[in-house]
Amino acid sequence: MNCIYYNPVMYPVKKGYLKVTGTGTVKAIPDTAVANLGVVTENPVLEAARNENAVKSNSVVNMLTNMGIERKHIRTGGFSIDPLYDFIDGKQVFRGYRVSNILNVTIKDIARAGEIIDRATYAGVNRVDSINFTLSDQAHYYDNALRLAIENALHKASEIGSALNIEVDSIPYKIVEKSIEAPVYDTFAAKLSSPSTPLLPGQLEITSIVLTVIGYR
Repeated sequence: MNCIYYNPVMYPVKKGYLKVTGTGTVKAIPDTAVANLGVVTENPVLEAARNENAVKSNSVVNMLTNMGIERKHIRTGGFSIDPLYDFIDGKQVFRGYRVSNILNVTIKDIARAGEIIDRATYAGVNRVDSINFTLSDQAHYYDNALRLAIENALHKASEIGSALNIEVDSIPYKIVEKSIEAPVYDTFAAKLSSPSTPLLPGQLEITSIVLTVIGYR
């Protein structure tokens, strides 16, 4: 819990304090897509599998930059080399190697996400793990949710005061962030298809929860 407000002034006549939880939620339309795009190659010879993967991976990166994605928004999400085996007559028989290179790509122009991913498959991507829709400025929306949470807590305290016929302070003694709930990101695995794969970002919810301590007389 993070204390975001503390009033050290003790009022002269206090009967006690109310602890009230407030919740604030705002909805936002995502403006950024993050895709995990993989290039997977297999070959009986490790060097051949690795070289093929490097050529295709470079082709994908060049295609992405040509479509306006900055290099800083393309990073390696994972790289692995795995031996492959078949089971023949109950015996494990080596058949080659699999090389996997996963690129984590941030797409700022979310309207072109489907087109960019489809073009990536033509350039060499043969595995799409997931696509996450996010917000580039989550703090702005969380600040609004936090304000709504505090307003909600103060409103609850006022209602409690009216019901019990007590005088509730207008300024809380303490406000503590009870929890910070991250946005519920829309995530799904994309299918490789043509024409351009439709991607629907929907809406995200950003929630703030605060615990307020309010004095009453």
